[in-house]
Amino acid sequence: MPDLTRVVVVGTSASGKTTSMERVELDVRAPHVELDALHWGPNWTVRTDFLERTRAAAAQPAWVVDGNYVLVRDILWARATVIVWLNYSFALTFSRAVRRTARRITTGERLWWGNRETLRNAVFSRDAIPWWVIRTHRKRRREMPVLMQQREYAHIEFIVLSTPQQAAAFLALLRSTCPRS
Repeated sequence: MPDLTRVVVVGTSASGKTTSMERVELDVRAPHVELDALHWGPNWTVRTDFLERTRAAAAQPAWVVDGNYVLVRDILWARATVIVWLNYSFALTFSRAVRRTARRITTGERLWWGNRETLRNAVFSRDAIPWWVIRTHRKRRREMPVLMQQREYAHIEFIVLSTPQQAAAFLALLRSTCPRS
């Protein structure tokens, strides 16, 4: 088993980072840090203390962090023991993004600081998640293998999961090997 003291989970938006890693948090007994919750403030404003909050989270002895913010990659990856890359297909992540966005609009689900996705900001905005997936999926698939080979990240064990079935098997392995209290 890899050293799961400090885990970062990356993947295209809607790949399942938060959902999967909430399960890892329970299995490895480390706090879960959702970068979106550190990043977004009221009315979808970027928090001015995002870097500070990320540094404070990264300074903790153990954690499971999910998110892809390039701005804080070096802060987190410098201390990470494992990076889990949810490298799912475009079709899967895009369909998840559309379904999740539709659900959030329909239910009025509250996100960080009470923010909500609306038809206007979730569909017609250039930064709407479905459009974000279209713009970033291919880029992430190109950049991650390059990042995984960089010398400054040689201390990290990279786990690449290409299907939800592989992720489920990984989580099952964690459950079977991590001590329960």
